[in-house]
Amino acid sequence: MIYFDPTDRACKNPVGAFARGKDLTLAIYCTTGGEDTFSAESCVLVLHRDGCGEEEFPMLRTEYGFSLTLRFSETGLYYYHFRMGAFRFGCGRLRRGEFRAEKEWQITVFREDYHTPEWFKGGVMYQIFPDRFAKSGDCPPAGEHKILRRWGDQPYFRPNEFGQILNNDFFGGNLNGIREKLGYLKSLGVTALYLNPIFEAFSNHRYDTGDYMKIDRLLGTVGDFDALIGEAGEQGIKIILDGVFNHTGADSRYFNLYGRYPTVGAYQSENSPYAGWYRFHPFPDQYDCWWGIRTLPAVNESSEEYQNFILGENGVLKTWLRHGIGGWRLDVADELPDFFLKKLRAAVKEEASDALILGEVWEDASEKISYGVRREYFQGEELDGVMNYPLKNAIISFVTTGSAEQLRETIFMLIDNYPPEALHSLMNILGTHDTARILTVLGGKECCGKEEMASAKLSYEEHARARELLKIAAVLQYTLPGVPCLYYGDENGMEGYTDPFCRACYDWEHPDTELNEFYRRLGRLRSGELKAAFRAGEYEEIFADRSCILYARKAGDCKAYIFVNRSANEYIVKFAGGYREYFSGEVYQEKFLIKPYSYGVLSKI
Repeated sequence: MIYFDPTDRACKNPVGAFARGKDLTLAIYCTTGGEDTFSAESCVLVLHRDGCGEEEFPMLRTEYGFSLTLRFSETGLYYYHFRMGAFRFGCGRLRRGEFRAEKEWQITVFREDYHTPEWFKGGVMYQIFPDRFAKSGDCPPAGEHKILRRWGDQPYFRPNEFGQILNNDFFGGNLNGIREKLGYLKSLGVTALYLNPIFEAFSNHRYDTGDYMKIDRLLGTVGDFDALIGEAGEQGIKIILDGVFNHTGADSRYFNLYGRYPTVGAYQSENSPYAGWYRFHPFPDQYDCWWGIRTLPAVNESSEEYQNFILGENGVLKTWLRHGIGGWRLDVADELPDFFLKKLRAAVKEEASDALILGEVWEDASEKISYGVRREYFQGEELDGVMNYPLKNAIISFVTTGSAEQLRETIFMLIDNYPPEALHSLMNILGTHDTARILTVLGGKECCGKEEMASAKLSYEEHARARELLKIAAVLQYTLPGVPCLYYGDENGMEGYTDPFCRACYDWEHPDTELNEFYRRLGRLRSGELKAAFRAGEYEEIFADRSCILYARKAGDCKAYIFVNRSANEYIVKFAGGYREYFSGEVYQEKFLIKPYSYGVLSKI
């Protein structure tokens, strides 16, 4: 038998990505008598840097198999497999070694000085769509073409008479409303509060920035913002702002398509100070847009004027960092070029070395290809972490189908490919403003078109079942490597299909007290006596079959054992000494029964 698993420290040390200039040891184990023994007479490591040719490194014969120690002098991505005699030994199912497997393993080499903010690890994030979370006081006049709505009404989703969806209905959620709910957020264990865009804009989502230097008047004033930062800080909560730097709004002081701003925008004159921010083909009516949306003209990140405006000493990043924010979440990070992200990281860390930089990336961020270019997010010069969409999809797959295959594959991929600093700074999501509500997804009710989505609602039985599935998903979200991010209202059982139905108003008048308390307990789990295990503890899979998984998070003597069973089977776990199950509080000696369709967290007493 031939054994190699890069997530096993005995086979690959260190596990996962590692720093430039450090040693990497690879070891293959061979046992005699198996059908693969014939291929174990010699072994060669076949290695190539991304985009370069292969190199071969003969491995040393050992008493247990083969071994080789390497040192990498350059950051980047490397790919490898092994050759044993005439046979290829590559990456198979669950990243385990397999003969004739065509897939290669990956090595990510990052800068030796790459570190991510310690304050973020082990915490809990909470995402807020500012117009819809909480309202305090009366709204100021909305202004031209903006419509104020009654709290709790359904967001507009039908196009107007011109076939346009303007996203111009507002419900009055504001910064002071958020500030008044800080105690509630603290009770959930929240340590980082991510706000969708808050700068002046035409739309309710505010991804069409009108002025990066102004808080949108419907949300409040700079004074209100500073008060929110100050009081959140007193509660141990840092504010993360949404940085939308790939495009602006057409209705902005920079582009000024409609002439609403007193400045001379790029659309109005080729002599505008903002003309170099955009690309016209020809001027003025044809210009690059984000995904072809005319109201979102794409910026030219190569423009020195634009770079200075965003990255400069008095630019957008540093100005708001000086207000005391904890960092930035970068919208569509895969559409920001590497050179811009490198400069952005340098500017942010120069102003505040512990500021967080999260990127919106939907795939494996370690080897992402965007517009034909391999990205360098996790090589130590760009991002601290990303939105963990691969894990989101894998958790949902496991919870809804009962098959652990995708979940296990994804966990091993993240551990194998990501630097530990990034792995423990991932934004672990189950839903966001861009996806259907997790409860709706778990309810399983399909809809065709937005008219049907607008009226569809889970039945009492469907809602109850989805809530139980949500608890299982949340246990995984809160205990796997990374930082869980709770989308506002998910803890209150909110439903909703895709935009705009996932962006409805929080229903404060009808709290789901039982689900609220469940999420509070998850928050306490991460901040309690097991916090070291969840902050940056190693992951170890103890047992898994098709529908049950038992894993450990370990940091020194701090150990947590998490199980999720999506089958009708029972499993007996044997151990020495006594253990307490977190949710029930019950103590077990010597053995524990994992019941059908159950979840839990065990820790030694």
